[in-house]
Amino acid sequence: MNKSFVALLVAQFLSAFADNAILFTIIALVMQTPNSASWYIPALQSSFLIAFVIFAPWVGTLADNYPKARILMVANLLKACGAVLLLLNVEPLIAYAIVGCGAAIYSPAKYGILPELVNHDTLVKANSWIEGSTILAILLGMVIGATVADASIQNALIGAIGLFLLSAYITTFLNSKSVKIAPQCGFFSQISQFLILPRARFVILGGVLFWASAATLRVILVAWSPLVLELHSATEIAQLTLFLAIGIIVGSAIVPRLIPLEHLRRAKFSAYGMALLIIVLSFTETIWAARSVLLLIGIMGGMFIVPINAALQELGKQTIGSGRAIALQGFFQNIAMLFAVGSYSFAAAQQISPILAMFSLGGLFLISSFIVTFYLPHQQQ
Repeated sequence: MNKSFVALLVAQFLSAFADNAILFTIIALVMQTPNSASWYIPALQSSFLIAFVIFAPWVGTLADNYPKARILMVANLLKACGAVLLLLNVEPLIAYAIVGCGAAIYSPAKYGILPELVNHDTLVKANSWIEGSTILAILLGMVIGATVADASIQNALIGAIGLFLLSAYITTFLNSKSVKIAPQCGFFSQISQFLILPRARFVILGGVLFWASAATLRVILVAWSPLVLELHSATEIAQLTLFLAIGIIVGSAIVPRLIPLEHLRRAKFSAYGMALLIIVLSFTETIWAARSVLLLIGIMGGMFIVPINAALQELGKQTIGSGRAIALQGFFQNIAMLFAVGSYSFAAAQQISPILAMFSLGGLFLISSFIVTFYLPHQQQ
């Protein structure tokens, strides 16, 4: 808990809070619009994600070749510009895409700086703190952002802009130690160089499965909640999602003792549990049952993604550079998220039931996670 790590923790919390406050502000705006299209919110999520795919060949190298604190500051300022565009009534799909550009730049620097701030023995614990604080920020950003947005869209956006600017300022207190930069090579050469390692393939594919499923589940919940639980405001849906976020915080907190880097294979059981619980969620019909299952999904998800992130950073630091490794993961996982959310957008346009969509998501996640973890070697490689 050195001063630089605390500064990163606070800056990340504020930035993630504002990210989700903006999302639920736009959801509130859409829900207040009569006869809004069912595909609009999934399309909104896709507009945010596409920047991660487009800029993946450059953002990792950017994070490794320049001070990561400076990259974090620029990314927050870019996010603030997107929020300003929303405030000026620019089309939300365009404005939220600008926020996505800032997030795409921010991600490799945020995770890539961790090995520069902490040592190997505390890397999983540092990831646990970052993941837990991020989910807490998502939780509060959803609930508070939705509540403020239901009362005033303008006030919600002004608050988000202020948080992005404050986060940018706090990054000036980061003081990471210098690390050896991996030799320059092309983006596709980085892919082949990194994915030659079995553990690297596992952490990339594991991250892909987690985030594609999480992103799709979040947009399905927006349609599923009014249909099954009769929740009809952004605040009510955010309060439901709150239990998922609390679960991830709990999972992130307990996982360092259960799954150290040397026993990464144990993460597969969390993936199986998360998939099965998504299937169970599709059968729930009461709000407290849904809250309980979402809490358990979150716990399993936190126990799955935290060791994967730590292993990715460690492997990246040893090979192509931690920033480049995070960017590679972002490239693959956001292609998967775009495909998954896009597939659901198409299904929603075809009037497919959110219940069936949720059940299918859980089944696909279970099968895919079994295939991915089956080939993970027992020994550390």
